[in-house]
Amino acid sequence: MARHGAGRGWYGKLVGAALGVTILATGASVWTAQAGPTSDAPPKAKAPATPATPGVVVKPVDVSIAHASDAGPQGINITIDDGPDPVWTPQVLAVLREYDVKATFCMVGTQAQAHPDLVKKVVAAGHRLCNHSVSHNTAMDKASQAYQKQQILDAEAMITKASGGVRPVYYRAPGGAFTPYSRTLAAGRGMRPLGWNVDTKDFERPGTVAIVATVERELPNGPTLLFHDAGGDRSQTVEALRTLLPRLKEQGHTYGYPVR
Repeated sequence: MARHGAGRGWYGKLVGAALGVTILATGASVWTAQAGPTSDAPPKAKAPATPATPGVVVKPVDVSIAHASDAGPQGINITIDDGPDPVWTPQVLAVLREYDVKATFCMVGTQAQAHPDLVKKVVAAGHRLCNHSVSHNTAMDKASQAYQKQQILDAEAMITKASGGVRPVYYRAPGGAFTPYSRTLAAGRGMRPLGWNVDTKDFERPGTVAIVATVERELPNGPTLLFHDAGGDRSQTVEALRTLLPRLKEQGHTYGYPVR
C-alpha cells in the first residue's frame, strides 16, 4: 500500500501557518500494518489521561486495524479521505445521495476546522466520521509519541467541534502510518483504527477508467475501498463513484460501514 506522500505539501503549509505544527520531513517508509492485526497489538486499549473532549466519556474499542464490513460477506465500505473540500466534497455527497450509499469520511483536522458546514452536511446525510490526523503527516510513525498524541487528539477535538458534537468513530493514520501507540491511543478514545483493502490510486489521477478497473480487479482483496475528496482535482473520483456505485450493486454487493 502506498503512503501517498507525494504532492501533499499543501497540508504542511496550512498547518504550519494555522497551528505552528512542525511537520517532520522524514521520507516515507515501507508500511506493513495494513496487512491486519499485528503481534504488537496490546490486548486492550486504555483511554489517555487527558480526554480530547473534556467531560465526555468514551468506550474503548478494538485496537486492531479494521478492514471488514458490517454489511456481511458481500459488503463494501466506501471511505473518502483528506477532506472536507468545498469543491469536491459536495459533489461526492451528491453521488452518494443519488445511489443511496453511506460512506466513511476520513477528515483532516485543519480541513474540518476550515469547513465546519461541510462536516455538518456529511453527518446530516448519515455518513460516519473518521479522524485522519491534524496535518496528514505520512511519517507519523517515525515521530515521538507526544507528536502522535497531539495529531490524534487535536484532530478529534477539531472534527467533533466542526460537526457540532458528533465524534469520529474511526482513526486512519495518514498513509497507513500506524504504530502500536497510535492505535492504542485512538482505540482508547473510541476510534477504531481503519485500514483499507483496495487503494484506488485516485490521488494520482490515472483516469476514471483506470480507477474503476483498479476497484474491479482488486475487490477480491477485501471490502474497504479508498477514495479522496481533497488534495487537488477529484473529478475523476466523482465520475468513478458514479460508475462504480450502481455497478457494484447490480453485482450483488451491499454498502456498509467498517466494523467497530
